[in-house]
Amino acid sequence: MKEKLLEFKNLVTEFRTEGKTVKAVNDISFTLNKGETIGIVGESGSGKSVTSLSAMRLIPSPPGIISGGEIIFHQKNSEPVDLLSLTEEGIRKYRGNDIAMIFQEPMTSLNPVFTCGDQVLEAIMLHQNINKNDAKKLTIDLFKQVQLPDPERIYSTYPHQISGGQKQRVMIAMAMSCKPSVMIADEPTTALDVTVQKTILQLMSNLQKEHNMGIMFITHDLGVIAELADKVVVMYKGKIVEQGNVWDIFTNPKHPYTKGLLACRPPLNKRYTFLPTVSDFMKIDSSGKILDNNVSVEDFTKNLIIPDQKRKEKQDKLFTKKPILKIKNLKTYFPIRNGFFGGISSYVKAVDDISFDVYPGETLGLVGESGCGKTTTGRTILRLEEPTSGEMVYKDKDISLMNAEELRLFRKEVQIIFQDPYSSLNPRMTIGNAIMEPMQVHKILSSDKERKTRVEQLLERVSLDPAHFNRYPHEFSGGQRQRIGIARALAVNPKFIICDESVSALDVSVQAQVLNLLNELKDEFELTYIFISHDLSVVKYMSDRMVVMQDGKIEEMGDADQIYNEPKTSYTQRLIDAVPEGKTEDIKKHLEEKGVKI
Repeated sequence: MKEKLLEFKNLVTEFRTEGKTVKAVNDISFTLNKGETIGIVGESGSGKSVTSLSAMRLIPSPPGIISGGEIIFHQKNSEPVDLLSLTEEGIRKYRGNDIAMIFQEPMTSLNPVFTCGDQVLEAIMLHQNINKNDAKKLTIDLFKQVQLPDPERIYSTYPHQISGGQKQRVMIAMAMSCKPSVMIADEPTTALDVTVQKTILQLMSNLQKEHNMGIMFITHDLGVIAELADKVVVMYKGKIVEQGNVWDIFTNPKHPYTKGLLACRPPLNKRYTFLPTVSDFMKIDSSGKILDNNVSVEDFTKNLIIPDQKRKEKQDKLFTKKPILKIKNLKTYFPIRNGFFGGISSYVKAVDDISFDVYPGETLGLVGESGCGKTTTGRTILRLEEPTSGEMVYKDKDISLMNAEELRLFRKEVQIIFQDPYSSLNPRMTIGNAIMEPMQVHKILSSDKERKTRVEQLLERVSLDPAHFNRYPHEFSGGQRQRIGIARALAVNPKFIICDESVSALDVSVQAQVLNLLNELKDEFELTYIFISHDLSVVKYMSDRMVVMQDGKIEEMGDADQIYNEPKTSYTQRLIDAVPEGKTEDIKKHLEEKGVKI
């Protein structure tokens, strides 16, 4: 008999604003047992994060209110307690001590004015009756446990001085500091490289075995769930649409929404004409009822596979043309200075002597971990960063020698879609004006009336409502803002677009829609892309050829399928191995390691 840890019984969490009530979590029930991992999956807005915040009693009130249900915590050697019945003072005894949480964005969860060590030490001293010296030793031991390099140094560093993966490990150390019974992890690996993600998942799995914790792991990526979870809870618009053990959910999904989530991640072992989306498996009628399209994932995707011969013919035709962009021995170095007025002591070699060509109509993928130089390469091509040396020739003109006027005309032809659409849009400017502004700068069309008509056409083309012209960026979801960024890039009729991590922060279902859109636009407007991402599965799906980068250098370059099938370097192999594919053999292996028979 499994030992219960946390029971959610008919939980309802609402947000009440301006006379309107939104049920973010609507009558959900499930149980987390000791030593078990439950994966809670769904798109943004499905209610999965609100579920975890309800368990921690961290729902902001107003406007949020937990209006129904129970969350029963089964304590060791004590009577079960309903967490929702406790006072604010009462819940503090459990929060962080028995039930710990790792938040989605470690940078906003850590205090920038305190060192990493001090923040973990504070959590220990708050819940445990030990002195400061013992708390410091325990903190350094925890840093060793979560495999942070040089724990003594990390203890004294501030959050901004370490990488995203290291910050996430500090958060895990903080969460583990009081040896909790329950660990809630809310999208802890979403913005991390696949290699760092794999390490974090392995770390959490090891810690669970060691402490027999129950883990609630929240994500939109079913590939991650496959390698970690025992049970899966699928949420859609505040409700649980399907739940069961991980094997049944992956091998025999019952709900159309689950089928859609499973199908929309780019596969590594085959090429599709387009990526499936959730809407291919379900429709919603006028009353809001979900209708099943009655199609299996296998039946739907088998008709999408592109034969190798057809792809080879396209490739051969592509590379007969003259390159549109030639990069030769490009270097971009950033100086490190001693103090504010000090001289240069050394350089960070962000891009270190790389060469490649891009052909008209091609999508060239740049892939690698954070810090490999792929984003700096894209920014240097646009002269947003100045090159240290080397050649960048676009249509027979050296970009590094262009004057201000030539550079302005060049940037009309070569556009960039930035990683974070929210920070690249002016919050005080309507999205219509944000798209129209580059048209005004480059004097495209003769009047603002004509430009507005063109903007409305572009909004429609990227599947947004033209009537939203006068709305502001904060009124849109992440996927919608990314579409606004794409529409703005298209506004000046470019021939070449650099996509810099343009889908990394999106749900897999929204990601599939944006990738399909980029491919449609490429064919429609005869575009050429450089596609930058740390996600090898996305780069391989989008690219004709792939450039693998590490430490500012090119590890290998060639046909995307060939690199995946026959990687020449151990680094590329490591990137491939780290991608969570959600294959049945991976699930089987993970369950067998836990002693679960299928």
